[in-house]
Amino acid sequence: MTALTVAGMVLGAFVYDTARLIGSSESRCPPLARVLGRRPALEAAERRLVGLRLRGRIDEATYRRRMTAIAHGLRDSDPPRRPLRRRT
Repeated sequence: MTALTVAGMVLGAFVYDTARLIGSSESRCPPLARVLGRRPALEAAERRLVGLRLRGRIDEATYRRRMTAIAHGLRDSDPPRRPLRRRT
C-alpha cells in the first residue's frame, strides 16, 4: 500500500513538471501592473526576466533586448503580432 502511494506521488510530480515545461514561461498579464503602478510593474518584469535567464529559458540576445526595453520603460518588448494577410 505504501509503495502504491509513493508511486502515485512520483507519477503526479512527473506529470506536473512535464506540464510546467510544456506550458508558457510567462503569464499574459504582469501581476503588479494594475495594482501598484508602473514602477513596481517594471521591477516585477525585470525580476521575471532575470528568472527566465537564470533558468535558461531565454538566450542572451533576447535577455539583452528585453532588458533594454525595460530600461526604456516598456514592460513587454515583443511587438504585437499582426495577423497574416491572405493574398486574393
